[in-house]
Amino acid sequence: MMPDILSKYTEIVNQRLQELLDLKNINPMIKDAMNYSVMAGGKRLRPTLNIMANALLSGNMRETLDIACAIEMIHTYSLIHDDLPAMDNDDLRRGKPTSHVMFGEAFAILCGDALLNFSYEVMMKNALRHASNMNSHIKAMLEVATGAGVYGMITGQCGDIENEGQILTEVELKQVHEHKTGAMIKSSLLSGLLLCDPRQEYIDALTVYGNNIGLTFQIVDDVLDIVGDTKKMGKTLGKDKTSKKFTFPTLYGIEKSMKIAEEKTEEAVNALKIFGPRAQELTDLAQFILKREK
Repeated sequence: MMPDILSKYTEIVNQRLQELLDLKNINPMIKDAMNYSVMAGGKRLRPTLNIMANALLSGNMRETLDIACAIEMIHTYSLIHDDLPAMDNDDLRRGKPTSHVMFGEAFAILCGDALLNFSYEVMMKNALRHASNMNSHIKAMLEVATGAGVYGMITGQCGDIENEGQILTEVELKQVHEHKTGAMIKSSLLSGLLLCDPRQEYIDALTVYGNNIGLTFQIVDDVLDIVGDTKKMGKTLGKDKTSKKFTFPTLYGIEKSMKIAEEKTEEAVNALKIFGPRAQELTDLAQFILKREK
């Protein structure tokens, strides 16, 4: 069931991304680099979360679609910069050579910068097209900016670098993961929901869901870095050990780490009960994140 759900949204997102990235009168190298990295593949998990959350309150998918695509651009920029020699120094992403391998380090940096800035252009133009709902769009854009910025992903990435070779407590490890991975997953959800002027109880419920699937995603990712298949994952495995990163498997081992992931998934699913049967796709998606193999 889940591959069909993901495929359905992936096709919609990919079509719109192709339209948005068909840019005119810009440097051809940066256009190629942007298209290469964004269209290289991927699960499109974050834009899918945005669209599914918007549907919980009967939102208009066409209204949230550009926000979903902007989130994928931000996610791709973060991967490009993560792979740079100064960061994780990786040469494989989504089963293909990384951006700096294909286009050189300078253009990879500029490509990441371009995607981040262009994502906000996309969201602002989208907001202007839906001016009657402008206040909700501003809230949604602020949510995305916060999740991607110094209060979210950037802080998590800083902690990830600073803590290499360090021994962390579970609390410290969770804090890194909540910012590095969880923040953008939560923002993907809330930015879709916020277009529908939701009650606070709906925001709170989806925040709990997002925080828990975000942590689950990172725990499973850390486990797959040890036991996964490079062909399925589309990236170099064993990087956590090489980089001396402290992970849940480092702290607890694989079996207990997956037990924690199962518990977090259950908490996430329970938080969705307020939405009733409308949340079935998000329930299924939580199970997919827990059981994924790539």
